[in-house]
Amino acid sequence: MIGGALLVLIGLVWTLTDLSCGRSEWCIGPGGVQRTWRGRLGPVLVVIGVLVLSLTATAAPQKAAAPAPAAVRIPEASAMYRRWVEQAVTEEWGVDGSPARLAAQIHAESSWNAKARSPVGAEGLTQFMPATSKWIADKFPDKLGGFDPWDPQQAALAAAIYDRWLADRNPGTGACSTWSFALSAYNGGEGRLHAEQLLASKAGRDRGRWFGHVADMRARSPDAWRENRTYVHRILTVLEPAYINAGWAGKAACV
Repeated sequence: MIGGALLVLIGLVWTLTDLSCGRSEWCIGPGGVQRTWRGRLGPVLVVIGVLVLSLTATAAPQKAAAPAPAAVRIPEASAMYRRWVEQAVTEEWGVDGSPARLAAQIHAESSWNAKARSPVGAEGLTQFMPATSKWIADKFPDKLGGFDPWDPQQAALAAAIYDRWLADRNPGTGACSTWSFALSAYNGGEGRLHAEQLLASKAGRDRGRWFGHVADMRARSPDAWRENRTYVHRILTVLEPAYINAGWAGKAACV
């Protein structure tokens, strides 16, 4: 591209500044139009330069503009439950926790609707199934005895506790993979996650890494697999950064 433009520029300069040929033997003759060798060569360089520019533009791959990320609208209802989310994260993760991440998860689960009920029976702000609500209350009686998934404060705490339990049981290579595993298990169960980690190992992938490795494996129905991958990707790469940008505390796990 630069070479073609340079040829055109030189050719134009030689052509336009060729006012006499007194210093060259390339003149046509004393009585005719007199031109220097630069003047005769100038138009040729212009033509060659234009051809080079044309060929370069044709051969160069066109890079498509990256689509602008979709804007995330933070529901106003999140302000009502923010204090409880922050308390739950601090209780489970300390000062290094990310309220923005739990907020992103609640956004994905119920869009901050404490009365949400899914078609399959998941309940409340953090969409616990009844069986899971009973299990977590029995598992952590000191914190969640009598757990009510319809209570927003209890639901936020239960989600933080469950996330911590899953993350501790399914560590990955780095925070991004650890949280990807935890969220994948929260959404679709540990059994499916472990089966896909095994598939990753058999395929020569790294079972400790999510994106590009375990995330590419499937040990569930196509629809369930797409839902699970969208859930993890959206929370960690779209919603958590959006909540951080909106002023929620935390550091994005996947940057």
